[in-house]
Amino acid sequence: MFSPNMLKTFQSCPQKYWFKYIQKISMPQKSSLFEKGKKIHALAHYYLRGDDISKLETALSPQEREVLEILKQNEYFQKSYVNSEYNLSCKVGEYWIGGRLDALVKDDNFCYILDYKTGQIPQNPEYDFQTAVYLLCASKKFANNIKFVYIDLKNNQNRVIDYDKDYEKPIIEICDRIKAFQPKENVEYSKKCDFCEYRKICYFNTP
Repeated sequence: MFSPNMLKTFQSCPQKYWFKYIQKISMPQKSSLFEKGKKIHALAHYYLRGDDISKLETALSPQEREVLEILKQNEYFQKSYVNSEYNLSCKVGEYWIGGRLDALVKDDNFCYILDYKTGQIPQNPEYDFQTAVYLLCASKKFANNIKFVYIDLKNNQNRVIDYDKDYEKPIIEICDRIKAFQPKENVEYSKKCDFCEYRKICYFNTP
């Protein structure tokens, strides 16, 4: 099954996809990069389902508590709870796609997929693979009455995306490319290689 991260990784660098998802080589990364996001997501999950998180909040730093409070006050957190940390999947063409949603909420008109970001939201969120995969999967259950909401906690803004595009075609196209991909012995170097965790084992040609 293809997740949004798998599709985005392949789009960015097929060789990296090969190392990470085919060879299953796991490279160490700084845990501090993800620590705040993990805490916020976990507490948001408990909060949405109605748990008392007051004691857990005391373990947060002042900055983390501020971010969580912004999320709790967000207009979409006031809507009716459906589920959180929720796995969804569906079949598109001959491929299975899916992922884990941060939360699903609803009102009288729509169901909303919530995705909260402590960092940056995608540059073109309407066409991001996360948007496409989640909307397609959710549409199988909620038809067209679905919207995707990126909650930008860094800037305290929401980016709402309607389910009004053909998301199946680009997903099938990249899945076809993944299926046909063969790793190369020599990979063209680009500046993004400098920041890749697989750079020391990759075979790119240095400039």
